[in-house]
Amino acid sequence: MNIYVGNIDYRIQENQLKELFEQFGEVKSVSLITDKFTGKSKGFAFVDMPEDNQGTDAIERLNGYKLSTREITVSQARPQGETRGDNNFRRSSNGNGNGGSRNRY
Repeated sequence: MNIYVGNIDYRIQENQLKELFEQFGEVKSVSLITDKFTGKSKGFAFVDMPEDNQGTDAIERLNGYKLSTREITVSQARPQGETRGDNNFRRSSNGNGNGGSRNRY
């Protein structure tokens, strides 16, 4: 199971996340997402746990858990490219369907 972990304190390291999730079972990998230019944490990560039941338990027990200075958000990760809502609908502030951009003359 691929698990999304958000709202992570920027000082947290991958090994700390691994130790936290290992309380619930085997952790295959931890990927702390970093900025490609600065190398600093972006405040979220993905944890891969091979056993779905252990992943589900970790999600239920760790969502809202205070890690360092923040309450982390833990949920099952959505497949890459999947977004919320209907991708065919564009929000527009001016009703013309072009995502709210203004015509430039």
